[in-house]
Amino acid sequence: MKSISIKNISLVGLGIAINVVGAFIAYTLKLPIYLDSIGTILIAAILGPKYAMISGVLGSLVSGITFDVYSLYFSPVQITTGLLSGIMFKKGLLNGRKTPLGTFIFVLPTSIISAMIAAVVFGGVTSSGSSYIVQALEVLSIGNLFSNIFLTQILTDYMDKFIGVVLVNLGINAMPKNLRTSFIASK
Repeated sequence: MKSISIKNISLVGLGIAINVVGAFIAYTLKLPIYLDSIGTILIAAILGPKYAMISGVLGSLVSGITFDVYSLYFSPVQITTGLLSGIMFKKGLLNGRKTPLGTFIFVLPTSIISAMIAAVVFGGVTSSGSSYIVQALEVLSIGNLFSNIFLTQILTDYMDKFIGVVLVNLGINAMPKNLRTSFIASK
């Protein structure tokens, strides 16, 4: 069995902290994006899908226990984000000109999962600022509840995850080359 290094544990902890801080900012300001996956995406880029899924779920757990109980219900979205963004990074689809496509590929399944959770469990009203968009679409009688939730999720998830991928790439590219190489080589 492969041992888990202190470096990997520390990086997962960093990913959790980034997720919780981002989620708290989005929650407090009622932003239409979530900012709760930046740490998951960072860990996906550095350590791969397995560690990214751990970082995402534990970030949801900490957020859910401390300030946003809704976060607990969206843990499956973090699992999917960690898994699929890790795969997209490994395939090189989250770098350069491929970033918009790679982001869409991993956002589509996460949006379906989050839309189903938001619709079935919460009737479209969650702690996120994106709930305001769903409610506006409902008032305007555009589509049914699930289509309004899905449309909102796909748009807000894409913006959220694209921002996360761009920030992660900027951060990784700003690292000194020897540090970046040591992180990426540890996958």
